[in-house]
Amino acid sequence: MKIRIHAAALAAALALAIPFHAQAQIKIGVVVSATGPTALVGIPQKNTVPLLPTQAGGQDIEYITLDDASDPTQTVTAFKKLITEEHVDALIGPTGSPNSMSVLQFAAESGTPMLAPVGAAAVVLPMTEQKKWAFKTTQNTGIIAQALVQDMVKRGIKTVGFIGFADAYGDDWYKVFSRMAADNGLKLTVTERYQRTDSSVTGQSLKLLTANPDAILIAGTGGAAALPQTTLAQQGYKGRFYQTHGAALPAFLKFAGKSAEGTILAASLMLVLPEISDSNPSKPIVEDYIKRYQAMYGEKPATFGANVYDAGLLLQHAIPIALKSAKPGTPEFRRALRDALEQTHELVATQGVYTMTPEDHSGFDRRGRELITVKDGAWTLLR
Repeated sequence: MKIRIHAAALAAALALAIPFHAQAQIKIGVVVSATGPTALVGIPQKNTVPLLPTQAGGQDIEYITLDDASDPTQTVTAFKKLITEEHVDALIGPTGSPNSMSVLQFAAESGTPMLAPVGAAAVVLPMTEQKKWAFKTTQNTGIIAQALVQDMVKRGIKTVGFIGFADAYGDDWYKVFSRMAADNGLKLTVTERYQRTDSSVTGQSLKLLTANPDAILIAGTGGAAALPQTTLAQQGYKGRFYQTHGAALPAFLKFAGKSAEGTILAASLMLVLPEISDSNPSKPIVEDYIKRYQAMYGEKPATFGANVYDAGLLLQHAIPIALKSAKPGTPEFRRALRDALEQTHELVATQGVYTMTPEDHSGFDRRGRELITVKDGAWTLLR
């Protein structure tokens, strides 16, 4: 006998599983990929949690952190645990774009605001009933792609090859970039994909090499973003490489080596902080975050850790507003918190200045990106 449960009934059942009781403190669930193939991104995010605000609006904040091992299935398990067992008021995470897409429905069904430190704009765009519970602390694909396309046009580039992850991150970048490239007279000649865990992309790179486009855009993250670039460089490709903000990690520079020279990407001011003007409102906040992170771990944080830090700042700003109308631990408080996040205006943080609207749950403008290149093995502003 087959049993079918209507989606509305399932949502109601999940909601009923969450006790409607006020709690003494605010609980924030955090899901990161501290192990697995996305760990280079997830570790600085996990390390950032102890640096997040511990009070807001006169209430203590407790953070409950779980590792999903870079596995979307484990992400779902972790989210459900935080929602139904820990009764969290908000969620930070998960680390990867595919992981975030897998849990949107659970955040929405439980009415729990989710702040995702991921790259794919598909987490918040186009806006839907599910996605209205999701916010994003990484620059949307469009604002980064726009800077790259403008640079390509300026340099007289006519043909571009694309290789990206075969997942939500790569899908989002292909969708946004291909449309923007066509609108600006750029011809996308070859499109290839690869897995985050791949150790070779020889077949894909040979197809790109044969087409010999003027430039190649690689849509990957961390050290995995270096694999197509090093392979193509070894095969003799002489064109220009572009990377997305997913490559903004020391691991990319390490693994890409000499092939990284001249690479162009648009990313956070954190990568080139000494070159950023003191008049930039985000600079002192970034400097404070880096100082505190270094004091705790003896090394500088990656920009991906700062995305979690910004999630904490957004919640710290929204919590006092939500407390005016409801108590922590209740669905009313979670809804009030969601509404307060959506009304964020000109909040200065490490990645830029956030102004949210019902249509824009990322909230960045051009102050949230810098055009950057690699020179002598280091990030530097592109001038």
